[in-house]
This record gives sequence, structure tokens and C-alpha cells, in this order.
Amino acid sequence: MTRLSQKDVLRADQFSREELELILATATAYEQALAVGEPLHDLRGRILSTLFFEPSTRTRLSFEAAMLRLGGGVLSVAEAKSSSAAKGESLEDTIRTVEGYADVIVLRHPEVGAAARAAAATEKPVLNAGDGAGEHPTQALLDLFTIRKERTRIEGLTVALEGDLRHGRTVHSLARLLALYDVRLILVSPEELRMPPDVLERIAASGVEVVESTDLRSAIPQADVLYMTRIQRERFATPSEYERLKDSYVLTREMLAAGDSSLLVLHPLPRVNEIAADVDDFQGAAYFRQAANGVPVRMALLALVCGIPRATTASP
Repeated sequence: MTRLSQKDVLRADQFSREELELILATATAYEQALAVGEPLHDLRGRILSTLFFEPSTRTRLSFEAAMLRLGGGVLSVAEAKSSSAAKGESLEDTIRTVEGYADVIVLRHPEVGAAARAAAATEKPVLNAGDGAGEHPTQALLDLFTIRKERTRIEGLTVALEGDLRHGRTVHSLARLLALYDVRLILVSPEELRMPPDVLERIAASGVEVVESTDLRSAIPQADVLYMTRIQRERFATPSEYERLKDSYVLTREMLAAGDSSLLVLHPLPRVNEIAADVDDFQGAAYFRQAANGVPVRMALLALVCGIPRATTASP
């Protein structure tokens, strides 16, 4: 058993530094096992249920791939209209039903706080795969894993978070995780899309230096890591507001020339037009490697919440 056994994963700030290190180390162990083709049976006999009431490609598929790689099984609801939610069933009733079929539940839902509601309705571990404009803690964990893997460290880095910081659940969670490290944050957004006050207060309380800016070009030379995000059409109250802000920032290869050659460019994906295609062959453009890292990180989370840490598991 581990300290994460049977625990929910709802928010980024629920983790201690020690727990983060355990997750990252376990993810590294699984990544190494996958690289050599080691057969894994750590979660044989366990079932994961993925309930996605908002669209997803990377999060849902990487969770399902993670469970399958661990030898477990998957039950999936890929969209709300294919579930009884379309008939008016409450989230709590859905969760109480699904807990009879699965050992772990991964939920994506358009309402902030939905994952916490789900967790309150079941004794099975619930992992938050995004609750509206709230949080996306498992994405932040794979982002942290990617930064350490690509830059060999997290301590001492300057990380620029760019785009829709108001609605972006990935940056809300990542900022909270980074606040546990000695980093400097540059928050780049239009005034209307600034980071929410509660996130800023959390970062400030940790003692991390934070600089807010509206100028992407000025942030690039200062950054070790540039984390781009899209302007999220689905979070805007009116189409006109989205249209006015959607092209606020577009990263091009020419702009990268102002930065260090070792600059790491990340994006939780999907991208729309905020990263030009000519950036893709930049050595530090790691967003597709970042997406691939979702599998070992989510393998680590599934094993740990099921109480089966990689360090004490022997594959047949």
C-alpha cells in the first residue's frame, strides 16, 4: 500500500512535494519498462471507467492506454449523449452506478467542482480529468514530468504560462504544482484573460516570484519553458468576445530566435492557431512528446491509487 492508495486526485494543490516525487519516480519506472517492452500485469483484474462529458482525445486515450498497459480493463463513456445523463440522470447517480462496475473512475465534466461531487458519492478513487474551467491535475503532473525530463530539473527555471489563463484549467493546476518548487513564473495573457485571483493568491503565498505581462515577445528571452495554451472558444459567453481575443498570440519560428536555443515549448493540446506549424521542427518543441508522457504518468497514478507501487511489483 502507498500513501496515495484509494485516494482521489481532484486538485493540484492536494499533493505534497514528497508525493509529487513519488509520482514522478513511478512514472519514470513505467516509462523505462515500456521502453524495453517489459510485459506488465500490475493492475490485472482491475477495471477503469472513463466518464467523459466533454470532448477529449489525449486525456481519455492516454488513461485508457495506461490501464491497458498495466494489464487492466477499461469501460468508457466517451460523450454525455451516450450515457443516461442525456435522460436527466444526476452525476451522483451515475457515479453510484459505475462504482459497481469499476475499481477507479476518471471523470471529465463541464462543471467546476464536478469531480469533488463525484468523489463524495463513492468510495472508489475518482481522478479529475478536467472540471470545466477549474482544474486538470493529471495534465499538470505530466507537464511537470515533461519539464524535468526535457530540462533535467525544475528548480531554478523560469516558466512562462501563456494564453487563456482565466479559463485554462491546465495552467491553473500547473501553476499550483510549480509553486512547490523554486521557480519564477511569467504569466502572459490579455487583460481580460488574466490568471484568477485565487490561483495568484496561492502562488504568492508560496513565495514564488510572479510577473504578469501582456507581451509574449518580451517573455520569450526570459523563459526556460514556454507553456502555450489556446484561447478557449467554449468558455466564452459570447462569440464576439472570443473572436476579439482568439488571435491575441501566435508563436512563430521567427519569434523563437529571440529566446535561448534550449527553450522548451509545451502545449497541452489541442492547438488551434496559437503555434505556427513552422515551430514543430524546433528542437525544443516538445508538445507531442509531452502528450506521449501522459501514458507513463497516468500509469503511475492508476497504480498508486490502487495501492500497487511499481517499486514493489514484480511482473511475471
